[in-house]
Amino acid sequence: MGTALLLCFVLLLSACGSNNNDNQASSSPSPSAESASPSPSESATPTPESASPSAEPIAGGSALDDAYAGKFKGTKVTMFGPFVDVDQKKFEDAIKEFEEKTGIDIQYEGSKEFEATISIRVDGGNAPDIADFPQPGLLANFAKSGKVIDVNTFMDKSKLQANYNKSWLDMATMAGPSGDVMAGIWNRSSVKSLVWYPKKAFDEAGYKIPKTWDELMALTEQIAKDGDPAWAIGIESGAATGWPATDWVEDIMLRTTSPENYDKWVRGELPFTDEIVKNAVKKMSEIWLKDDYVYGGRKSIVTTAFGDAPKVMFDNPPKAWLHRQASFITSFFPTTAKAGEDYDWFYLPPIDPAYGNPVLVAGDLYAMFNDRPEVRAVMEFFTTGESIKTWIQSGGVIAPMNDAKPEWYTSDVERRMAELAQSATTLRFDGSDLMPGAVGAGTFWKGMTDYVSGTVDLDGAMQEIQAGWPK
Repeated sequence: MGTALLLCFVLLLSACGSNNNDNQASSSPSPSAESASPSPSESATPTPESASPSAEPIAGGSALDDAYAGKFKGTKVTMFGPFVDVDQKKFEDAIKEFEEKTGIDIQYEGSKEFEATISIRVDGGNAPDIADFPQPGLLANFAKSGKVIDVNTFMDKSKLQANYNKSWLDMATMAGPSGDVMAGIWNRSSVKSLVWYPKKAFDEAGYKIPKTWDELMALTEQIAKDGDPAWAIGIESGAATGWPATDWVEDIMLRTTSPENYDKWVRGELPFTDEIVKNAVKKMSEIWLKDDYVYGGRKSIVTTAFGDAPKVMFDNPPKAWLHRQASFITSFFPTTAKAGEDYDWFYLPPIDPAYGNPVLVAGDLYAMFNDRPEVRAVMEFFTTGESIKTWIQSGGVIAPMNDAKPEWYTSDVERRMAELAQSATTLRFDGSDLMPGAVGAGTFWKGMTDYVSGTVDLDGAMQEIQAGWPK
């Protein structure tokens, strides 16, 4: 699931015995809707009439240039999103210098009920100027109904293409009422395709970082022969039990089929019962369903809390050695563990070379509902690494923009995550967060849980999941 709201949700569930996918902090599950269109529009689409009246094109350069020239001093821009508590403070710190330099007051309001509230506000004619969507599927609904401003109508496309991996722009492009629109811009992200390991012990044991899936399976088998299960896996998360399994399926889908098929899958055009999807689950099963490979064996996966699962890597000696999870999981590591010394990560290796080096991500997509010059300026600002510089420096955030400086990251562990996302041949958003909530945060979680627990076989699980799609 993608963001601060998700993290709060997950931590609450965890406390009860339970980011949203990567977004439990930025990586756990969450309801969503239709997927974004796979490729950006080649031409700007006129601003829909249902949105606020479009401002006249700004003369004399970009709106951001005019903002720094003081032309919008004294104006206000409202923003609504899921950042609350610590994350709200970090966001406000990140925009403080911009507000001081331009005189624009960005009035941010955070809510733990963002998903429900944003729909009420937009439908009621009280939309904020800008809203932060951790779930692109929800934004897709507004784009389709013509309620968001197409940022292609005023942003310099060449600058966007220079500052973002093409996949980010693809994922921001959605169906509008009369063609594709760029429904927003990406500002904060997290990376999911990571395998964590106890670095010091791992190195001392003589294990090597695998570069291919075959090497990963060979490492898994070697660790088993040495007397330990390689993998620490847990999917228990209270009402959200099962979401870590969906992340695995998504990552493997990107490694065993084309990005186009992945997009069809999250849109419901490629059913779970298709052999392509079942093949991804079978690949996952080669690890998950073999007791020698998983700490506690298959039966423990469903009952182990996702945040507790990696803790056995920090025993002395480790009781398990590998844990695939998003960047947020470090918040569940021992507070005394040091990044780059006691733990590190490697990229979940590719399976079929034909599909390159894909990366699964989550993140925050900022959409614009009211078109005024000062709102354009703020949106342009959010396309720059500078807009989250202090947040990056505080840790836990990866910039999707190319102009974010490597030295802003507080550790090599995080710096390499940013490099991984920038160099990926394909980026795709968490699939369950793009699917309708009845599937992505419903039958997908439950079906995978039933399959892993042995309640149903593979065919039964896939039929159970597929049944959640709206007719």
